[in-house]
Amino acid sequence: MACIFCDIIARVLPAETLFESEKVISILDVNPIHHGHALVIPKVHCTDFLSVPEQDLYEVLRVTQIVARALVSTLHLDGFNIFSNNGRIAGQSVFHFHMHVTPRYRDDDIRFVLKLKSYSAGGMADVARRIREHLPTSETP
Repeated sequence: MACIFCDIIARVLPAETLFESEKVISILDVNPIHHGHALVIPKVHCTDFLSVPEQDLYEVLRVTQIVARALVSTLHLDGFNIFSNNGRIAGQSVFHFHMHVTPRYRDDDIRFVLKLKSYSAGGMADVARRIREHLPTSETP
């Protein structure tokens, strides 16, 4: 299956590369929310966040921070968003995991419209218990 990000990483397709390490590449998004909207992409093909090898995930986050600092300094940002869409229902359109770093400005009229929920009595504890059943009990360093 063809992957636009794999083609960019292989230099088959052009991109404006911002930063590159052994495991990660950062490029400008071709359809930005604001100019400077960057993508941080692991070089190994992985469909979504859950399929990123752990050693590559650390590098994705490290490079995301490097790129965010550069965007703030260069574009004099009021703030920025970092996000990743995972699954079609969440808005993922390229099925190669990537992080977005999007510049934000006062009065930029970008809104995340949320319909916040509340838990019924005992509902929060029930959901937490069910989630904990799928988590390890502890992490050893």
